[in-house]
Amino acid sequence: MRVRVYNTLTRQKEDFKTVAEGRVGMYVCGPTVYKPSHVGHMVGPVIFDTIKRFLSFLGYQVTLVVNITDVDDKLIVESAKRGFSVTQLAETITADYLTNLRLLRVDGIDHFPRATAHIREIIDMIQGLIAKGFAYPSGGDVYFDVTRDEDYGKLCNRDPEQLEAGARIEVSGLKRNPGDFALWKRAKPGEPQWESPWGPGRPGWHIECSAMSMKLLGPSFDIHGGGLDLQFPHHENELAQSESFSQLPFARFWLHNGLMKTGDKKMSKSEGNEIVVTELLKKHHPETLRYLLLSSHYRSPIEYSEDRLLELRRSLESFYRFFDRFKRITGLDYYSLPVTAKQSEPVQGGEGLMGKIAPLRQSFLEFMADDFNTGGALGILHEMLPILNRFADQAGLESAGPAARAREEFHQGVLCLRELFSLMGLFLEPISTPAAASDQTLDGVVRLLIDLRADARKNKNFALADQIRKRLTELNITLEDRQGETTWRQG
Repeated sequence: MRVRVYNTLTRQKEDFKTVAEGRVGMYVCGPTVYKPSHVGHMVGPVIFDTIKRFLSFLGYQVTLVVNITDVDDKLIVESAKRGFSVTQLAETITADYLTNLRLLRVDGIDHFPRATAHIREIIDMIQGLIAKGFAYPSGGDVYFDVTRDEDYGKLCNRDPEQLEAGARIEVSGLKRNPGDFALWKRAKPGEPQWESPWGPGRPGWHIECSAMSMKLLGPSFDIHGGGLDLQFPHHENELAQSESFSQLPFARFWLHNGLMKTGDKKMSKSEGNEIVVTELLKKHHPETLRYLLLSSHYRSPIEYSEDRLLELRRSLESFYRFFDRFKRITGLDYYSLPVTAKQSEPVQGGEGLMGKIAPLRQSFLEFMADDFNTGGALGILHEMLPILNRFADQAGLESAGPAARAREEFHQGVLCLRELFSLMGLFLEPISTPAAASDQTLDGVVRLLIDLRADARKNKNFALADQIRKRLTELNITLEDRQGETTWRQG
């Protein structure tokens, strides 16, 4: 299948061609671990984990790297505030980050390199840049000389003077040029430090990613990803120093995901509007958050709001109800169905159910092949659901003695749904076990509310009935009205 990818470097979609045939190296900038992860930190990992799932499905052998910045000015300041060492703080926040990734089913990351574990590689690269005339020591610091790189600014499509004017440039009398950036910083008293040819110090932010990506993926690799806010200065500087060092193209494709927004502002610690993931997951299941992050094209901003999460959860509930129906019809658990790891023969259509499902499956794959459009792909899965439900109704699959052929056709259609949702990292396992078995008190309270709601509906007090359902939904409890009964689930 032909894959087209929008490349920030060229500002156009290009055919996806890899450095080594059949292999993909992908590097994504991870967090600076000084405060607990907010929802915005989950955007990149979820998106690039999904991209890896799709490329692996197409048959590529994919290596995904996400770095951890565990030495930085922000870490030093925050650790002093808390009375921790930089190492203690970094370990604590890294553990929080990794836990959140696991809950969101981001399980495709192969390496989590930490800057402090690659000081030797960083120093070697800086020495190489100095030897080639692209960097210079100055007063215990080392700076990259942007005037020596003839195409500096090509990622942002601006000349150095424009970049200088539009960014906060670190002022230092040790620099030759205002736009020069630090590769190595002389240590101040009490700061983390390592010995180097220029005296004790620590690496600059940009050089860390260059050294780690080159060690794990080589001097040229396929995809470099990260948030749109990293394009300058981080990625521009990374690109400049890497290609100056190796004299080879650095990343073939640069992919920048849109940012999480609350209202009209980017979600960030500096804005003070961050939603901490651990707090959010007390109210919403991780699957709902992952669904939110994939519900639009990855290059678009993601609008965060409580109303949006509730809306998406109601959308997911239609699938949870369908999985229950599938079990009633077939006796099989949707979550135990096999997942196809790699694309096989095209799904055959025909005149029956699969004649409708097969074209939708092809449309899903085409959306993903067109610059990894997860929003469009998820829309296709919502088109599949009513087709499957309608087939079950028309074939009478929940009645006694339906035709075995119809039941098998239904099974094949659900297998296709399972295959495609697995590429999204969604509906991989049940979201919860039945609460009645583990918490009889909770079950009793919810049953009481179900009875009160039934009485309200009987008495035509629909406002009260709707209020009971709404409040239970806000408490992460879902009601399902079926013929003759109302059931509930938590999650």
